[in-house]
Amino acid sequence: MKTFPHISRSWARNSLCALLCLLCSLPVLAVTYDSETATTANVAQLRVGASFAKKWDNGLRLGLGEELYFDVYNSMVGPYFRKSYTTIDFSYKPIKYLKLDVGYTLKLLGPDSTWSATKKADAKEWVRHRVFFSVTGSYSFDYAKIYLRERVQLDMRTDSVNPAEKNQYDWFLRSRLGAEFHVPGKPVKPYLWLEIVNTLNVPEYQQRNGHQFICNVRTQAGVKWRVSKLSSLDFFYRFTYGYDRDVNITRTKGKIQLTEETLYMHSIGVLYNLEW
Repeated sequence: MKTFPHISRSWARNSLCALLCLLCSLPVLAVTYDSETATTANVAQLRVGASFAKKWDNGLRLGLGEELYFDVYNSMVGPYFRKSYTTIDFSYKPIKYLKLDVGYTLKLLGPDSTWSATKKADAKEWVRHRVFFSVTGSYSFDYAKIYLRERVQLDMRTDSVNPAEKNQYDWFLRSRLGAEFHVPGKPVKPYLWLEIVNTLNVPEYQQRNGHQFICNVRTQAGVKWRVSKLSSLDFFYRFTYGYDRDVNITRTKGKIQLTEETLYMHSIGVLYNLEW
């Protein structure tokens, strides 16, 4: 009889632990992927734009730029105006090898085949905001300059979203490694860069194997041609591999539809630059 209280306490403790474990596991057990599909889009894109910048001797620079994106081929929705970026940025070089940059971009999205007349009239459906902060380190050789840029980026939606499916505010880390080459006696400067973009805060159901993931890999090759003392043209080709995970939570409790979206984009473009 003396051991009965001890057995009772032990049984109660073990039962309580088992109950807590069961309760904690219920949300996980309730979540099932009702369907998993995959889509692939192949896109050929044209980009045109212009930028204007004012530099000062103390290392300060103020820039304003406009870029237009056109899908000349899109295997998913057909050719259309894709988006425009209007960017204002402010940079500072405290020392020769280091540059700090902060900026804001207004993104206007173009209509696709799923848009209705009502959505076209609602600015919240096609307006996005972006702010960013960058740190760039560089080093110059006789005929080349290499640089590494780390950029933290925040994209903000203006429409209403389900927070379990999408974020109102998306954070990204963009890492770019590049090189520019000097051609003695010629007004051209070839360049090449590679950029990797990582998500930082996608929702739980959108994560890949329970983690954030690489959503974009971009590489660009081009040549900058100085046409005058203050102006230049930038001709380039860019290849983008994009990966996204679109989540749709159905009305049936615990059912999640997941679509893996892969993008292969080929872009050619020309940008005009004026700097004084």
